[in-house]
Amino acid sequence: MNRSLTSLSPETQADAAWLARVHLAAANRLAVHDQLEEGIDNHFTMMVPGYDDRYLVLPFGLHWSEARASDLIVFDENGQVLEGHGDLELSAFCIHAPLHRITGAKVILHTHQTWALALNMLEDNRLLPCSQTAAFFTKNIAYDDGYTGLADTLSEGERLAALIGDKHVLFMKNHGVLVVGDTVAQAYRRLYKLERVCRAQILAMSAGKPLSVLPDALVDRVDTPNPKDSHARAERERLYFEAMMRVLDRVMPGYAE
Repeated sequence: MNRSLTSLSPETQADAAWLARVHLAAANRLAVHDQLEEGIDNHFTMMVPGYDDRYLVLPFGLHWSEARASDLIVFDENGQVLEGHGDLELSAFCIHAPLHRITGAKVILHTHQTWALALNMLEDNRLLPCSQTAAFFTKNIAYDDGYTGLADTLSEGERLAALIGDKHVLFMKNHGVLVVGDTVAQAYRRLYKLERVCRAQILAMSAGKPLSVLPDALVDRVDTPNPKDSHARAERERLYFEAMMRVLDRVMPGYAE
């Protein structure tokens, strides 16, 4: 069954597809800049604009610092490479294809980033609302407490999709983290800020003193958008990512090629 979408004109679809490539390549390089990557491992994927059954990913074997828009390959739900040159890594297919299909997430970012992984190595790996930034996350995290080994079947991705549901973040105990979003800008900003709050919690725990946890009512207040805010969250995400791409233009240019 062909489930491809056709709501975009060919010209608009082509422009959107290239911009998606640029943003995803930039996210790969930013992960190196922000020390969220493991060289050639882990995976960032995005639905190809205009389709709900085709996904962009960096081919396996390229270092994330090398990522260019033109390098990205397109794969389908059968694991076939439809566009580009290079190999699709098995766990990228087994984790991401079912998650995109079941949750409808446009962007999925999976890493073994240091501080989030450190928290997920603890018996009690819950992120606590001990700071303003953490308060944005704590009620939007799902937890996978049953590590099953390497992801080499589609059933593993389906299991993870059932766990994350409508949450933004999946904590994968003994493994890493997974973040979803409607745009690369949104998903990457979540991933970056998640690493910061995990680091802060681990550092605070290392002091050996009780943590000051915010009450639920205050967490809800922080997490509720303020209608008086001059910059809505989507605008903040866009501005953040554009700023970070300007940083890349100075320190790691070439991602838009």
